[in-house]
Amino acid sequence: MNMQQEEIVHTALETLQTHALIKGKWSRPSSTELDGNIELTIDNQKLKFNIKITKELQSHQLQQIINLSRQDPSFLLVAARLLPKTKEQFRHLNIAYLEANGNIYLKHEQIFVWIEANKPLVIEVKKEGRAFTKTGLKVVFEFLLDETWLNKPYRQIANYTGTAIGNITNILQGLKQEGLLLPLTKKQYSLQDKEMLIKKWAMAYDIKLKPSLRIGTFRFLKEADFINWKNLSLQNGKTWWSGEPAGDIYTNYLRPAELTLYTTETRNELIKNYRLIPDEKGNVKIYKKFWQYNDLEEHRNVVPPLLAYADLINTNDRRCLETAQKIYDAFLQNKLRTAQTAT
Repeated sequence: MNMQQEEIVHTALETLQTHALIKGKWSRPSSTELDGNIELTIDNQKLKFNIKITKELQSHQLQQIINLSRQDPSFLLVAARLLPKTKEQFRHLNIAYLEANGNIYLKHEQIFVWIEANKPLVIEVKKEGRAFTKTGLKVVFEFLLDETWLNKPYRQIANYTGTAIGNITNILQGLKQEGLLLPLTKKQYSLQDKEMLIKKWAMAYDIKLKPSLRIGTFRFLKEADFINWKNLSLQNGKTWWSGEPAGDIYTNYLRPAELTLYTTETRNELIKNYRLIPDEKGNVKIYKKFWQYNDLEEHRNVVPPLLAYADLINTNDRRCLETAQKIYDAFLQNKLRTAQTAT
């Protein structure tokens, strides 16, 4: 079902009363940041919460929810559905939540409620346009890194990105349909609403493209190599840090608990060059390089900030989310203000 905000909160309160005999009443919002108030009656006590309503919480929204909860002890998130990993993190941070199926977690004064037995409701997922297919994600990534490519001949874009000319037409049409491409003249375009585009790209990348790039999970033969990862001599122009190590390189804020690499090296070359052992429970994850753009003289062995941001924001780990935001503020936010076009 395609649930809007009102449907989500009403469904959540109805199922909560059915399964847990907890009555609830929703009041409409009085501020733009929050989505109203809920009054729950538990053991004859009335508890009032300021709420945020969402369909499915995306990775880039997680830090906002954490911040809202820190600012307001009476905050409660109402969602159509939450991932188990997200709920576990919310319980660890004592963030109250209520799902549309009646699952709930809250600690408020002397009241503690945790229900996790109800099956998730099936939610209709909006089909993404052609700009967010595997091929589209690769091409849009190049546009975001260097917007001048947006206005080059289709054949040149196709050759550069390794895709068919017809795909370029479909991708640009998809961006138009999403409201993310602004016509400047008859043949000139600019990316529009880049903040939304970056977040949509990061979310879709993790689901649709990244799994197909996976080479494998490894561990180092010697644990000291993990601890001293910065001393590893990566093959210039062949292998790049991403995720947590890229976050550390770009911000000097995060101590990596997991290492992520992108590469053009073969599996055997990786094992030989970096003394790696295949291990599905290892702490080194490696993926194939998929982009062409390279203008990182200062950080020759690290992926572009946009990819580092995406890999961090999709972890749902608080440390990584904070680092992702720092990368966004330092390297991506300035791109939102400019619209480069071909000369």
